[in-house]
Amino acid sequence: MKRMNYQPEALAERVVDGHTLYYHVVAVEETKRFIFVAGQLARDKQANCVGKGDMGAQLRQVGENVKAALAAAGATLDDIVKTNTYVTDLDEFFKHVDVRMEYFRAMPTSTTVEVRRLSHPDFMVEVEVLAMV
Repeated sequence: MKRMNYQPEALAERVVDGHTLYYHVVAVEETKRFIFVAGQLARDKQANCVGKGDMGAQLRQVGENVKAALAAAGATLDDIVKTNTYVTDLDEFFKHVDVRMEYFRAMPTSTTVEVRRLSHPDFMVEVEVLAMV
């Protein structure tokens, strides 16, 4: 798979703490398989909330869940081309860019939206991904 990332000069580049948060465009050639991962919350294997009240801890658990989901389909974090992120506090989310970069370092295209609530009030972040292998 050949992947090309683009930051068009006509579009603003979103940078936080020196990290470009996402590419506006990711193009893929020779596509073989799409992998869609449902929104992942900060749940452990027993469905318990991990990191109640701690956005960084929740992002880390979500990253681990996405990683496990992709591995089950024969993919890795580097195969992600699109993320949709839903957070209950956008300002708090941007305090943890370093954690996000640990997991989504391949710089997928990205949409992040603040929502009033997720499926349970203890959850602060949910991420769904599209990967290609």
